Amino acid sequence: MLLGAAICTFGIHNIHQRVGITEGGAIGLVLLMNKWFSISPAYMTPLVDFLCYAMAFKFLGGSFIIWSVISTLSVSFFYKVWEFFPYMLPDLSGAPLLAAIFGGMFVGIGVGIIVRMGGSSGGDDALALTISHVSGWRLSRSYLVTDITVLLLSLSYIPVKRIVFSLVTVCISSFLIERFQYGSKALPENIQ
Repeated sequence: MLLGAAICTFGIHNIHQRVGITEGGAIGLVLLMNKWFSISPAYMTPLVDFLCYAMAFKFLGGSFIIWSVISTLSVSFFYKVWEFFPYMLPDLSGAPLLAAIFGGMFVGIGVGIIVRMGGSSGGDDALALTISHVSGWRLSRSYLVTDITVLLLSLSYIPVKRIVFSLVTVCISSFLIERFQYGSKALPENIQ
């Protein structure tokens, strides 16, 4: 889980925040709050996550919540760690499609590791897993519902043209998270 938290937040800090590409779900909401109110993701993440975990407790159980608290604190910790360093990747502001692809890969791989280990990187994972559990939707579809909602809110500070790159990011990350969740196993039959 620590490795997943480090990978995910490294990509968000060094690519998404720098280039202005947002994620959806709770990550995107945290970035939205950072943009609107200059609140560090290190502080906003636990608050947003707590609210989502409160909704997920009934469907995902106490064990999931315990592991998720650990992984969420790890994500918050690594956000803060990366903020102490200068950006460690080249500036991809001039190549937003590449930034969207690489950022989506960092998030998808990092969050995928965390979800595979039984936790969540944040409230959006808990929310997407709950939606998937309740609705029978594929995990990737559940992520897209929450992601697109936040992306629509992000239109308040991101031009429509840039939101397209965010959509690329969330499609890649949703796909990778689901692949890590199920690995080489076939998707469960009740998943739509």
